[in-house]
Amino acid sequence: MAYRVLTIDREFGSGGARIAQKIATWLGWKLLDGELIAAIASAARVDPEVVNRYDERSISLANRLAPRPLRSMVNPINPINPEPFAEKRVFFDADRMTELSRKVIEEAHIKGNCVLVGRGAQCILQHKDDVYHAFIYAPFSERLHRLQLRLEPGVNVEQRIRTVDQERADFLLQRFGKSWTNPQLYNLMICSSENEDRTARVLLYAMTGQL
Repeated sequence: MAYRVLTIDREFGSGGARIAQKIATWLGWKLLDGELIAAIASAARVDPEVVNRYDERSISLANRLAPRPLRSMVNPINPINPEPFAEKRVFFDADRMTELSRKVIEEAHIKGNCVLVGRGAQCILQHKDDVYHAFIYAPFSERLHRLQLRLEPGVNVEQRIRTVDQERADFLLQRFGKSWTNPQLYNLMICSSENEDRTARVLLYAMTGQL
């Protein structure tokens, strides 16, 4: 099977995003991680920061961060009675986020040659034969060590790991009805504890047969 798309989901601190970047670079494919936020924001006509409030978060947390539905501002042109300042208010909430995420991810699949990170891509593209799905994990102690070097001083790193992992799990369950760590969602679940570069190469070989 010649795969055209790779989806990667990851535990927080497992190095999944950097592994995705490595593989995208080696293959010459487009990486869609933070770029997915920009694409969804463009489609919704809202600021990317608005989209960030809903990114891989449970409905309850998203509602706390944005207690009232946010709106994008559109200025349609009426050829009969132009009103340049007319506003069409469009709600942006968790449901709209999911709808646009699905649209952006499906469009990326049609174009192919891309690595998609998180955002339920493994569920949205689950039955596409040309998509390879991977999950990256690592021992808690290793993730703790990595994030202590990356995050700002004073952060409760252990709590941050547990919170982010739980939000990602809740997001997948609420939005897609799937368990985040269900092995049947993935072609490969791989531990990145030894070396991120080696993990990326193993994943690349599993997907393409290339070293």
